[in-house]
Amino acid sequence: MGSPSEVGREAEENDAEEGVSAAELVRKGTWKHAAFHVATTIATPAAYAPLPFALASLGWPLGVSSLVSATLATWYSSILIASLWKWNGEKHLTYRHLARSIFGFWGYWSVAFFQQVASLGNNIAIQIAAGSSLKAVYKHYHQDGKLTLQHFIVFFGIFELILSQLPDIHSLRWVNALCTFSTIGFAGTTIGVTIYNGKKIDRTSVSYSVQGSSASKSFKAFNALGTIAFSFGDAMLPEIQNTVREPAKRNMYRSISAAYSVIVLTYWQLAFSGYWAFGSEVQPYILASLSIPEWTVVMANIFAAIQICGCFQIYCRPTYAYFEEIMGSNKSISHFPFRNNLARLTYTSIYMVLVTLIAAAMPFFGDFVSICGAIGFTPLDFVFPALAYLKAGSIAKNSKLGLLMRPLNILIATWFSIVAILGCIGAVKFIVEDIKNYKFFHDM
Repeated sequence: MGSPSEVGREAEENDAEEGVSAAELVRKGTWKHAAFHVATTIATPAAYAPLPFALASLGWPLGVSSLVSATLATWYSSILIASLWKWNGEKHLTYRHLARSIFGFWGYWSVAFFQQVASLGNNIAIQIAAGSSLKAVYKHYHQDGKLTLQHFIVFFGIFELILSQLPDIHSLRWVNALCTFSTIGFAGTTIGVTIYNGKKIDRTSVSYSVQGSSASKSFKAFNALGTIAFSFGDAMLPEIQNTVREPAKRNMYRSISAAYSVIVLTYWQLAFSGYWAFGSEVQPYILASLSIPEWTVVMANIFAAIQICGCFQIYCRPTYAYFEEIMGSNKSISHFPFRNNLARLTYTSIYMVLVTLIAAAMPFFGDFVSICGAIGFTPLDFVFPALAYLKAGSIAKNSKLGLLMRPLNILIATWFSIVAILGCIGAVKFIVEDIKNYKFFHDM
């Protein structure tokens, strides 16, 4: 028997070989389809909604600079990941296989770990957000209704279980097209209503000072950095790129730039207008701060729930992929479609029960956003792309561009490693406090 690393490496290689033929069948997507996928995974209501609160935790100068720099850094990092497609002449079907080709055994399993943290944490957070939006719509029409947040989290989980039976990311392209338009609808409606509410408030009563003691301000700032990292989370770029037809690099560059055009136009406006309107009193989920006109608030919540449906599916796919690889190696299952479908229903049900249970038991939206951003998305979206590009030797050593990119990549990797640590510290502190203050299954 070989060493654990040799066994793991052999398993990874088998996974890659088994996935090639299936992957070839689905690489029909255009750059527009990829743009829908990228926009859906990043620009979610759960990503937009906490940004004004993050700015309120940092103040205007640090908040604005953090948001702008994170936008530019993630766009740059996404371009780096897309450029590593076939960097050594081989196809890398998933993020973890790309990591293995550059960093070896530990690269594979490190990315697998961070992807699972990002996937699970993101889906817990956005399921809480979807439940909150559905509850808000329900309460608008049934003010004395007895259904709680937990009911709507369960309802959303059942719907996602149904969508989970679709086979792959490419099969979600029309769902994600609808979600992208819902993103624009959500952002436009929420920005408009936020400005409207802000004008109705006595502006002299709005404070922009960061509240609390020096220690409290520090932990709020740490938490906010994790929140901003979460808001740009996209741990699925290689998987998305694998659905795109050739030339894959050029098509992916176009899709990333198109998606980020939507993100810049909406993220910044909502973050700045939300903080301007409510100041330090803004809520972690911006829709909770809005009150009038009621019908527009309801519409924003409906857009939010629709958009989250697609985002949830993108982020549960890495977990499903592990189960599918196990099934692929089990010949007694893989050759029988009925057994395949039954196995898929079983493992997707287990996943949905787990995520739904955690979301319903601890519906602390802001805390999950921050810890997921710090531990899951920051390594995958900021640190790994910069280090991978350096390690792969893709930077021309003697060119002017290479002389600029090398220190830039080192700076991004170093700074966002610090952000990950600080964000994790802030998030853990607030989770501990919320567990002390609220009972499990609290109706927030």
